[in-house]
Amino acid sequence: MESAIDKHQKCPRTLSRRVADDYQPPFPMYVARASEDLNQVVMGYFGIQYSGSEKKAAALAALRHIVADFGTADGPAHFDLTHHTDNEGYDNLIALGYWRDPSAYQRWLASPAVAGWWASDERLADGIGYFREVVAPRAEQFETLYAFTDDFPGVGAIMDDVSGEIEEHGYWGSMRDRFPISQTDWMRPNGDLQVVHGDPARGGRVVVRAHDNIALIRSGQDWRAAEGDERRLYLDEIEPTLRAGMDFLRDNGKDVGCYSNRYVQSIDLDGNLLDESYNIGHWRSLDRLERWAESHPTHLRIFVTFFRVVAGLSKLRLYHEVSVFDAQHQVYEYVNCHPQTGMMRDAAVDGR
Repeated sequence: MESAIDKHQKCPRTLSRRVADDYQPPFPMYVARASEDLNQVVMGYFGIQYSGSEKKAAALAALRHIVADFGTADGPAHFDLTHHTDNEGYDNLIALGYWRDPSAYQRWLASPAVAGWWASDERLADGIGYFREVVAPRAEQFETLYAFTDDFPGVGAIMDDVSGEIEEHGYWGSMRDRFPISQTDWMRPNGDLQVVHGDPARGGRVVVRAHDNIALIRSGQDWRAAEGDERRLYLDEIEPTLRAGMDFLRDNGKDVGCYSNRYVQSIDLDGNLLDESYNIGHWRSLDRLERWAESHPTHLRIFVTFFRVVAGLSKLRLYHEVSVFDAQHQVYEYVNCHPQTGMMRDAAVDGR
């Protein structure tokens, strides 16, 4: 048994863990490990938004353009593609890229092809919406958790190794305890979301300024290899409970501190759905995420269902990653998106 926090990230604690030192977790879980030279990663969510089946072809073409740009110099080391329908009825496609080196990301972003395409007036005139939500946690500002030990999705795909069985899971507060920064920092938010360019109600280009310690969770389910009873267990019991919780946050998240929640399903380049899904949840703070997880009926049902079935899972792959960010390491930009999209919903406009 080992700590989720790697040896080179350990420091004298000024804040205690939320569990006794002799705690024994109820089942095995693992985290991704990175070598000491990993200082910061970049997670780039590049979205296309459209309404109406007649615009699907243009949206898929835009998605393929982004993926082609991913394949150029300094593109992400790993990416995946998703679809979801938001609570305004718009379809959204997202290409999510992970960079191990922020400098490589900046070079990629500044390349004429990428910078020129995003800044082009064509983005304002082609009848579909675009967004990019880019965050860059330092190595001490994110944690992972997996019920398996190979072929990691998400940020785990750009890490170097896997832990043995870890101590910090299976109890309320374990998510926070897996953050290296939690040894000395409460990760409290400061400030509010603020529109600093454009007006969401008028469309066009909008930029939202973030605050410190926004929390982002990606929590995923991969049932591609699941068969028989295990597949039925996921589709008939786990997934409906999960969907109810994700729909609650999508529709009512503002009341509990969730800025944006997207329950997405993986797709291929032609838009075909794959047997993998995850939620993308931006929260005002890790504390607000914890409070919802520990007390709200929608999440408690998810938690209880998972604990009841986890011992019988063999091919269903469950995981999550959670990050917090400095304000300066977040970019939220929207082009022709409806005003409820992403961070625009809760961002103040000229004091409003």
